[in-house]
Amino acid sequence: MSDEIDVGRKGEALGIYLKSLRSGTGLTLREVEDATGKDVSNAYLSQLENGHIAKPSPNVLHSLASVYKVPYAKLMERAGYISPNARSSNAAKHGRAATFSIENLTLDEEKELLQYLSFVRQKAKS
Repeated sequence: MSDEIDVGRKGEALGIYLKSLRSGTGLTLREVEDATGKDVSNAYLSQLENGHIAKPSPNVLHSLASVYKVPYAKLMERAGYISPNARSSNAAKHGRAATFSIENLTLDEEKELLQYLSFVRQKAKS
């Protein structure tokens, strides 16, 4: 039973992250569908963003990574396909303040941070 809860929470966390990426780009669900060449339908993306699908296929993640211009490995990690690279170099990391205690964030804290990041990105585009 606890595994089901963990999967649900991971799906919710992935969904929140995907929604923040989409919001940051200013794209609608339908625009993402078009940008992926219909590889990811707007209905499926909505289910992902709302945490109803916890582990989308790697193909879906690859399409979304291309549209959102984020590393494919990051989405694969968020979906639980790969483990975080413990040996990533400090030179490759961005925003030390954002990564300071990322492992210790509650789901609510992560959600709030991602919403704020989306707000800041939207503001920067204006």
